[in-house]
Amino acid sequence: MSARNDIAPETVGVELLDHGVAVEYIDGRQTLYRGVPKTVTDSFTTPPGKQTHILVTDPTETEGVLLYINDLKTHDDVLESSGVGRVVLEQGSSETVFPGVTVSRLNGMRTTIEADPETARGRVFVFVEDDWSEQSYEFVQQTTDSAESHEE
Repeated sequence: MSARNDIAPETVGVELLDHGVAVEYIDGRQTLYRGVPKTVTDSFTTPPGKQTHILVTDPTETEGVLLYINDLKTHDDVLESSGVGRVVLEQGSSETVFPGVTVSRLNGMRTTIEADPETARGRVFVFVEDDWSEQSYEFVQQTTDSAESHEE
């Protein structure tokens, strides 16, 4: 498999629906991340070997940027034509991918996302999927009643 590069994301259309989050790529194609996102605070660690996508909306919640994390399957041309970005991290490294959103690559093909929606100035979603399942998560502000983080 050839090496993949980091690609800067472009702004894509976003529609928040009662049954999921719809994204319209810059080439006009659409996808639906199905399901009502589970809420998480502070940090989220993915199960090993899952595809991880992060969507940060603007304050109007009608557009945002979508980023694939450690994706080695999608060709650069496909990402560039769709407006989706990509970050490939070395094991043990971290990177701030948006203001208020940091991604770290752990041992065992796991990814940890830390996010503060207030700093991001929009909603922060994480979509985790493989050939058999897909899950959606949304970072929310931590309250004194919910002072725990989520790990799959």
